[in-house]
Amino acid sequence: MKGWRAQPGRLAAIALLVALALFAIIKTDDVMRANALVAEEEAAMDGAAILASSLSSELDKFSLLPLALAEDPQVKALVAGDRDAARALDRRLETLASQSDAAAIYVMDAQGLTLAASNHALPTSFVNSNYAFRSYFREAMDKGSSTQFALGTVSRKPGLYIAARVGPSNAPSGVVAVKVEFDRTEENWRRATRGVYVTDREGVVLLTSEEAWRFHLTGSGPAAPRDPAEDLRQFGIAELPRLELPLAGASGEIVQVPLVEAQQAIGPAGWDIHLIVDPGPRVAAALATGRLILVSIAVVVLAIVFALFAANRRRRAHEEAVVAQRTRTLREQLSQANRLATLGQISAGVNHEIGQPVSAIRVFAESGSKLVAAGKTGQAVQNFGEIVSLADRIGAITSELRRFGRRQPGEKRIVAIGEIIDGALLLLRDRIHSHGRDIDLPEEDLRRVTVEAEHVRLEQVLVNLLQNALDATDFGERIAIEIELLPDAVHLHVVDEGHGIPAASLETLFHPFATSKDDGLGLGLVIARDIMRDLSGDLVFDANRQHTTFTMIIPRHR
Repeated sequence: MKGWRAQPGRLAAIALLVALALFAIIKTDDVMRANALVAEEEAAMDGAAILASSLSSELDKFSLLPLALAEDPQVKALVAGDRDAARALDRRLETLASQSDAAAIYVMDAQGLTLAASNHALPTSFVNSNYAFRSYFREAMDKGSSTQFALGTVSRKPGLYIAARVGPSNAPSGVVAVKVEFDRTEENWRRATRGVYVTDREGVVLLTSEEAWRFHLTGSGPAAPRDPAEDLRQFGIAELPRLELPLAGASGEIVQVPLVEAQQAIGPAGWDIHLIVDPGPRVAAALATGRLILVSIAVVVLAIVFALFAANRRRRAHEEAVVAQRTRTLREQLSQANRLATLGQISAGVNHEIGQPVSAIRVFAESGSKLVAAGKTGQAVQNFGEIVSLADRIGAITSELRRFGRRQPGEKRIVAIGEIIDGALLLLRDRIHSHGRDIDLPEEDLRRVTVEAEHVRLEQVLVNLLQNALDATDFGERIAIEIELLPDAVHLHVVDEGHGIPAASLETLFHPFATSKDDGLGLGLVIARDIMRDLSGDLVFDANRQHTTFTMIIPRHR
């Protein structure tokens, strides 16, 4: 009887343990699923924010271009009636479109007729096409600027049109427009994400990683009747279909959960970017992890807690490292492009600097062998010494060239300001001599002053300033590098007695695309100032001096 009575007790205990285990599994699954979904939503929001920032940067890059061209004298002359300038402007716009990666840049008169275009030589040329029917043209004439996303009437490719009025509001004379296409951006989205699309204020899909979604209506816009004729002109479709998105991940996955959609505004375009993420893999991993924890918790509680903590720290550290590396890469790309452009400009001079010593080495080597054969070893030793000296000179030039052209400039270090000056002069030596210039240098004790900075980036700024000075001066006009010591900073001045900077250009001196050079984009000073500010310093134009003076403000080493 006692055994019989004990058996129901054991069964009840087992049943209770099973019930507790099932309850723990269910609750753990619920918690892990909820946490995974929250983490996925946060990751999706972060991803959407990164994509929105990248797209905003792309739009900002092009937004200044039509505004700058609207103030261009050649553009103003063309829309005012000087048709002789059209072909020269065609070529100039073609170059500018290639440099800025714009799909097309074109100029229209007050009636919407295209007078000049970057694609003038293509079968899809905009020249002589009239775009007065486009809303961006009408709005730019009325308000000064406008944007519109539409399907191209000639190319049949979708793109964003950014327009700016030429002339004052009371007497507009035309419009400058830039068309931007996003093929590369959409291709990157296709490779990196589950799905991305961008909608305008009315909920129309403009950009997308899935071509089948384009020009569909979503539920994000106001429910207002649409004009089929206007939609046909703008999008090539009279009746915009509704966008039907998948509700869950692909079939065959371990865990079926609703897709997560993150939304981020893109201002000032009035767009929204939508990132679609499948949380199924993350949820499946979370569930498996939770059940593993339950099975092992009695044996290795502390070990599991430590392992989870360490894994979480490693994951976050890795994610932070990836984000930091991407940020550094993006910021360095523009600076690297400027360095490569500078190297291209001075490469001929560097070749000349290397070519002379190589020729001299050959002469000394040939004469040295003859002297050895003649038994004149003393003179031969002198020749070989000259060869060593010339080889050292070639090594110094190539070493400076490699260091200047490195993609990653390196860490900050303590460096004498004279090293920066010597490196810049070594790269520009041939150009300085070929232009018949002399550069006045600071005294030796000032050159020994140390700063804590990145050698290559300081040298890049100094090379850009010296090249500008060489371009601005004629033979006999003075160029000088001066150093002024302050308690917490070193002021390195680049002074030239050239033709100076017009007063009208001073306000836009550090603005993108503001340049007086025919072949320039107007980004050199912008990049140089950004480098100096990234090094906790600054680059300023000293308007109080008699001659043109740019000052590099470099924090002193303590």
